[in-house]
Amino acid sequence: MTDQPSQRSFVSTGQPVDELAVAEIKSDVLAKLRLAIGKEASQATQQDWYHAAALTLRDRIVHRWLTADKESYDAGRKRVYYLSLEFLIGRLFTDALNNMGLMKVFEIALGDLGVGLMDLRKCEPDAALGNGGLGRLAACFMESMSTLQIPAIGYGIRYDFGLFRQVIVDGWQHEYPDVWLSFGNPWEFQRPEVVYHVHFGGGVEHVDDKGRARAVWHPGETVQAVAYDTPIVGWRGQHVNALRLWSARSPDPLKLDVFNSGDYLGASAEEARAEAICKFLYPNDESPAGRELRLRQEYFFVSASLQDLVKRHLGSDGQLRSLSQKAAVQLNDTHPSLAVAELMRILVDLHNFRWDEAWKVTVATLSYTNHTLLPEALETWPVELFERLLPRHLEIIYRINAQHLALAEQRAPGDIDYRASVSLIDEKSGRRVRMGQLAFVGSHRINGVSAMHSDLMKETVFHDLNHLYSGRITNKTNGITFRRWLMLANPKLTSLLQEACGDAIVDDPTLLSSLESYIADSGFHQKFRAVKHHNKVQLARLIGERMNVRLDPGALFDVQIKRIHEYKRQLLNILEAVALYQDMKDNPQADWVPRVKIFAGKAAASYRYAKLIIKLINDVAEVVNNDPAIGGKLKVVFMADYNVSLAEAIIPAADLSEQISTAGMEASGTGNMKLALNGALTIGTLDGANIEIRDNVGADNIAIFGMEAGDVMLRRQQGLDATDIIRRSPRLARAIDAIASGLFSPDEPGRFEPIAHALRHLDHYMVSADFDSYYEAQRGIDARWQTVPAWTRASILNVARMAWFSSDRTIREYADDIWNVPVGPVAAAPAHAQRA
Repeated sequence: MTDQPSQRSFVSTGQPVDELAVAEIKSDVLAKLRLAIGKEASQATQQDWYHAAALTLRDRIVHRWLTADKESYDAGRKRVYYLSLEFLIGRLFTDALNNMGLMKVFEIALGDLGVGLMDLRKCEPDAALGNGGLGRLAACFMESMSTLQIPAIGYGIRYDFGLFRQVIVDGWQHEYPDVWLSFGNPWEFQRPEVVYHVHFGGGVEHVDDKGRARAVWHPGETVQAVAYDTPIVGWRGQHVNALRLWSARSPDPLKLDVFNSGDYLGASAEEARAEAICKFLYPNDESPAGRELRLRQEYFFVSASLQDLVKRHLGSDGQLRSLSQKAAVQLNDTHPSLAVAELMRILVDLHNFRWDEAWKVTVATLSYTNHTLLPEALETWPVELFERLLPRHLEIIYRINAQHLALAEQRAPGDIDYRASVSLIDEKSGRRVRMGQLAFVGSHRINGVSAMHSDLMKETVFHDLNHLYSGRITNKTNGITFRRWLMLANPKLTSLLQEACGDAIVDDPTLLSSLESYIADSGFHQKFRAVKHHNKVQLARLIGERMNVRLDPGALFDVQIKRIHEYKRQLLNILEAVALYQDMKDNPQADWVPRVKIFAGKAAASYRYAKLIIKLINDVAEVVNNDPAIGGKLKVVFMADYNVSLAEAIIPAADLSEQISTAGMEASGTGNMKLALNGALTIGTLDGANIEIRDNVGADNIAIFGMEAGDVMLRRQQGLDATDIIRRSPRLARAIDAIASGLFSPDEPGRFEPIAHALRHLDHYMVSADFDSYYEAQRGIDARWQTVPAWTRASILNVARMAWFSSDRTIREYADDIWNVPVGPVAAAPAHAQRA
């Protein structure tokens, strides 16, 4: 193995390379290879070298981690606990190297040992701990909390197989286990001494305890939660926090008497039932067993996390009445909503708090981030399932609800509909516990994740709750960490920005604004376009290797990378591709802009319609990519198994960012921020954070189309049939007819009839209604692309005006408005390390 010079392309942080440090790294890597891996260098595989290098780096992180933890406890600082069912952390090796300022040192040391740093980076699997934006946001926030020196712990589940590994076979999505732990995980520390008992089932006994009624839960099942800690390094290694993930096991992993009787499978049945909790993220909840497992997952990690943070607090403070002064618990979406009932149970049942006092502590400690306006995504659980699985928590929820409804009656006397609207129990759909309402009522702050989303929360899903608890809803627009999504993902662009704006931009992204002084500089334009071209060549090579599709790097790379869902409207994108293909066929001699439409994303295993959309994309690609009549002017590719590492390859190469969700349905989005930061122009609706991106980059540097949220709501009231719309749009009618006729599915002509029927008669997501506006916006993109200086100018301005979307800014706002914790400054390079 040799380290090619072209691979040494990571961003310089301005720090000189110390030859003694290089020698030390080389020595330590070889020592790890021998003592931790058990091999000599001559016998080592790439995987062995990666583990040795990762362990060498981890040793340096641990010193700062332990120091930071001790200092925060000694100072009695308030701590943030971030509860999330997902943490999409991606590869940690180069992320940690970059933040520790050791990238160059390791690159040179490994090169001297005959090992390429980029080769080792590829050995690390993406941690399969999340699905999409929710988990990636949690990862960005954890990194920013470390960067801003906020003592924090992230709590989640250590999934054995995560979501799933997506494989495309004959155009269809197939799901397989993602065995990301098959070679072990050098970043985690198992804490076998940190074990908590999590209970399920059984019954509740109410006893008289010295004249005071007390509930005693007699569970029917106990599962143990075992902690695994992963260090999360802040910028320049100034602070390190922990991501604590829970793994499930049975207290009695093998019933020996059953085993000895010959029932070998039955002997480990309890262990298998316990371990199922941490096998997969989001088990299929179409079946009763799947729904039960999902609820077990959510309570398992909430209970273990709250037990852990309560124990920490008691260890440092001695009593729980001050909990809200020393602990801020953030619920990332509705999945951790059971924290409301669980914290009440811990305080009332285990620590003898009076109800009102416990409620005051609970509300002051908890805060809730809402990520969706989709009613179906605000989880609800059947009361019967709750009663069987968590009987004590159902009692607590009933009591919270009684107190809550009494307040509602005071605000709106006699208004039965109002009480039904705000109730924690939905009585209309077979009696279900509403988790979004539970999180709202039990939190002192509820935040949306973009200005539009937060306003719509007040008007739609939480309208009546907002009336009852006025002032609780606040906005915290999402952000992304520039260390990952600019510096690591796009090192050539970062180097160019350092050259233009100074090295300090890696510490202070607001300095990107100085890029505007180059807006008329043709020399800088040329360098900027050269960086983009390089990134497109790299992506084209990757697609060629994976999919055997040849792409022209000079074409417009049109990118939509996100979870496959009807409201995100991948269908609108591929429908426009069909119409464009037909127009090209009609007029092949026209001056068509060469375009590559790149899709990536996973559909939930049970989401059949979304999987049918993936099949449509691949079937359209099969026809379009192989039609010589259009001369390769249009290509369509669907890249399988989308993850953080694939995003890091696609985003720097994107020219156009597709953010085309149905207006009023996307809470925020963060892919839109990553793509714009890397110089892609956005085509999108006025939805989520697109609005704030428009306000920051300027209306001339973004392409907005389609209905606004109010228009969508009005059209839904009027009806979803799109027959009249299609009749007035021959281009749309012809594209739908092509899909319905079997043009792209000759082996099964009726395959896409469900899609055609929805487009014609059940246009809930306004695909047909927005089609003409979208098609015209795309032709406007073509016209702008052909005017190279204008396109380059808009692309540069997108980069220059994206600083506000840093997750550091978002976390500062959380710290100030919700958590009430101080933040430290982002570390800067030492003065001697700055460039002259």
